[in-house]
Amino acid sequence: MPHKPVRVLIVDDSALIRQLLTRMLSGDPDIEVVGSASDPYAARDKIKQLLPDVITLDIEMPRMDGLEFLHKIMTLRPMPVVMVSSLTQAGADTTLQALEMGAIDFVAKPTVDLQFGLLEKQVEICAKVKTAASANLRREPMRTAAEPRNSGYSSTEKIVAIGASTGGVEALRTVLSALPADSPAILITQHMPVHFTSTFAKRLDGLCNIAVEEAREGTRVLPGHAYIAPGDLHLRLTRSGANYVCNVNGDDRVSGHCPSVDVLFRSVATAAGRNALGVILTGMGKDGALGLLEMRKAGSTTFGQDAASCIVYGMPRAAMECGAVETQLPLDQIAQNILDACSPTALRTTRI
Repeated sequence: MPHKPVRVLIVDDSALIRQLLTRMLSGDPDIEVVGSASDPYAARDKIKQLLPDVITLDIEMPRMDGLEFLHKIMTLRPMPVVMVSSLTQAGADTTLQALEMGAIDFVAKPTVDLQFGLLEKQVEICAKVKTAASANLRREPMRTAAEPRNSGYSSTEKIVAIGASTGGVEALRTVLSALPADSPAILITQHMPVHFTSTFAKRLDGLCNIAVEEAREGTRVLPGHAYIAPGDLHLRLTRSGANYVCNVNGDDRVSGHCPSVDVLFRSVATAAGRNALGVILTGMGKDGALGLLEMRKAGSTTFGQDAASCIVYGMPRAAMECGAVETQLPLDQIAQNILDACSPTALRTTRI
């Protein structure tokens, strides 16, 4: 049976952006641009008429902004949406709201040389649209976590490393908000561009009992804290005497990404070994799979998010298939399993 191309509707008030996105997406044989609209009112009619598989949606538009329209879509006719947002601090905050409301992914418009900059993203945009078309919209809705209670265990001995991509904004919020203030130290690589990670860290810090911050070079890694890799640099765990510290440098792409989950996991395997726990969450592609395998070989406990709770079961699937994942878990059980595995009675704890 022949494969049907993904049908896309482009919603943007800029005629130039509509033209560029149409040209870029139409260049992929697996994508068909079925139409475009300059505002949400026109888009509403075209959705009913054309029945697209995916919508690309600008955030800043006249008459009705993208967030308001996204809310209406997710309430009345849930479907995969890829946001097109500006690569600014204000754009980052709005984009994160959109992802929390149900958008699958986003593309950041460059701030200079819009036409050339956007064309450079053709492969990324096409991949995100195709991934969105197959995303899991029927996953269990995110539940509000019960108020976390202190674990009674606060130590620098255990390090938790978490990697995520598409769907990670929601997944990380679910996991981190369910952890108590005395949780083990956590290092996170989430695929995001510059500006977005600092805004993401601030949003999580306001929601969680643990302190969440963007990682900085040389920062000592402490319990009760989570450190997020900056959007354009790799995050590694290193040792400085008896302490663990953040190493933040390098802008080369590894496994197709910067920051890369593989880079984080490999450094944790080397620096912490049996004193570490690795978690791979929802995301497209394979980044993190081989790094998590190195962690498991070094004696770390490893978890993977299960298919039913993932927005995109790509990275966890790759990790499962290569033997990196010891245990697959639903998203809402990961926080408690982290605490259980890091408890003083966990067999693998080696004092340092």
